Amino acid sequence: MTSEMIVNITKSFPGRLTINASFRMTVELPTVLILFGPSGSGKTTILRCLAGLEWPEQGTVRFRDDTWVETQSGIRLPPQRRRIGFMSQDYALFPTHSVEGNIEYGLSDLGISERRRRVAEVMALLQLQGTERLKPNQLSGGQQQRVALARAVARRPQLLLLDEPLSALDAPTRSKLCGELRSLLKQLAIPSVVVTHDWAEALALGDQMAVINEGRVLQVGAPQEVFSRPLNAEVACIVGVETVVQGRVVESFGGLVTVDVAGIKVTALGAEETGPDVFVCIRAEDVVLETLGVGATSARNHLAGTVCEVHPTGALVCVEIDCGFPLSATVTRSAVEDLHLSPGASVVAAIKAGAVHLIPRRDGTGPVAP
Repeated sequence: MTSEMIVNITKSFPGRLTINASFRMTVELPTVLILFGPSGSGKTTILRCLAGLEWPEQGTVRFRDDTWVETQSGIRLPPQRRRIGFMSQDYALFPTHSVEGNIEYGLSDLGISERRRRVAEVMALLQLQGTERLKPNQLSGGQQQRVALARAVARRPQLLLLDEPLSALDAPTRSKLCGELRSLLKQLAIPSVVVTHDWAEALALGDQMAVINEGRVLQVGAPQEVFSRPLNAEVACIVGVETVVQGRVVESFGGLVTVDVAGIKVTALGAEETGPDVFVCIRAEDVVLETLGVGATSARNHLAGTVCEVHPTGALVCVEIDCGFPLSATVTRSAVEDLHLSPGASVVAAIKAGAVHLIPRRDGTGPVAP
């Protein structure tokens, strides 16, 4: 049996987006594939094409040895024959049904005793005991999420599709339930495709990740690899690399590469076939700030600069620095006080060579990524 899902589809919306999506997913249990990208990039439409809720004009969708869509041959398998579980962004729970009623809704083809057994089984798995008679408006956000997930898995699907499963929750609840959802997906042992635009969720939930923008799949790989080593400047911006600037390789020796960025020399680990013209990518979390003359770290790069802006981002603080080129750093609130960080302050940015990722600029003069 083939242990892959193969997707190669074209879906267009007149006057709007045209999706040309092509990727493969290993469906050996229990792989979780993340469809990641900004709002409006086509993630949900791709998910709905997998579910059979949207139909591509051209292409194929194959799951293991089954063909779900093959437009050339006229094959269009309806949703009920794909054995999928689908969880929508707003959970779509029936307000007039109890928790039991919502979970049991898709089990009408089973006998009464089997339906009750399935409902009890998934309620125990998702820790919903005691809520059997409650209506959705009597549940917390986390409980509603678990009821929607229970309904999706009660039919024992061969593929689980989740559309922004945490977006309906407030930030503290979302953070708490993210790890819980990862554990549940592994415990369910069902291959899953999860849509999200949140990088923390992608890293926490996924085994594989497909980065999508304007209907195109730009890169597929392990989430940590994609986030730390984006394939091009477009992916780097989508996955939230804060500093993406143009540079030119001026020296390569002993596994290290020296890059000229606006007259400033930056050292990176050697990269094969980058060519002379590159984008230099640096994550803000990999920049350590020091006061002038301290030299507290052993990093290869110590760049003197001036603080341009300091603004909180939740528990951490983003510091924008001019060190000959714009550079972003993320620090703690206590570091802001200890280093006296404010606009106009002098500072040194320490960056390890391994934290500097180089991406080839194929045209040699490509635009600076936003």
